[in-house]
Formats: sequence, structure tokens, C-alpha cells
Amino acid sequence: MSTEKAGRHQAGQFRKGISGNPNGRPKGARNSATLAAEALLDGEAEALTRKAVQMALEGDTVALRLCIERPVTFALPPITSARDAADISAAGIDAVSNGAINLGEAAEIAKLIDAYVRAYKTAELDDRVAPAERLTTTELHRIAAGHYAEPERRASKLLLLNSR
Repeated sequence: MSTEKAGRHQAGQFRKGISGNPNGRPKGARNSATLAAEALLDGEAEALTRKAVQMALEGDTVALRLCIERPVTFALPPITSARDAADISAAGIDAVSNGAINLGEAAEIAKLIDAYVRAYKTAELDDRVAPAERLTTTELHRIAAGHYAEPERRASKLLLLNSR
């Protein structure tokens, strides 16, 4: 097969955006080391759990953490906008006060909320700025010079200009 058909440069490197393995790893394929570890642990879950509990009772803090950690579940309002962050935070505070989650878990949830709000605001800003970025230089000069007679049209164009 020629390098052209394989999507490679003359030097043998793959061209940007072209995979060397277009089919990739099959979906659901698992790492052989993971499969081997699971085979070794198969049937030993009860013994391992007993040992972890024993080590935790003897003061092993890592084993104690393994025994205590659990999935966090509590009612969370639907997330549809950045403004929902206050409601979501309130739900987290309620969960802490009811004992459903601890402060550390609430702090982790707060980080997720913060990341969501930042991503939402970035997407929202991108949506607002995109129309302004499509304006041509001529349109920008016409807006600045006041060539749009209708006040509504001038105002909307100025808003686009100011969001740039």
C-alpha cells in the first residue's frame, strides 16, 4: 500500500486528522491486564471485604476510607441554566443538614456546579459573540458612523459591536 493511501506524509508520519487505525479498538474491548485482575479477584470479594474491614478496625486509614466511602445520592434540581446554581447549591446544603452527605462530598458537588456554570457562561458568551464576529469591516464602519437610520436597527448593531 502506498503512503498516500495510508494517509501518511512522505516522511512516514500520519497526516493531521487522519487516524492510523481508522477502525480503532472495538467498543467494549477491555484491557488484558484488567481482565487478568478480575479473573484473580473472582470469588474473593467476600474475603477481601472482610480483610479491608479488619484492617480498618486496626487503624489503617486507607482501608477505613474504602469501607466508609459510598456513592452520594440526593435529589438534585434539574440543571437548565447557570441561574439554577443557587437552587442546586441549596439542595446540597439541605443534603448536608439532613446528613445525607458530608461537607467534603458537598464541596466536591460544589466544584461540579462551578464547572458547569463556567462552561454554561462560556457557551452563552460564544452564542452572543458569534453574530458580531460575522460582521464585516464595512458593516462595523457603517455602525460606528451612524448609517443605520432606524433606532432599533442601530441599537442592535451597536450591541453586536460592543459584544466583540
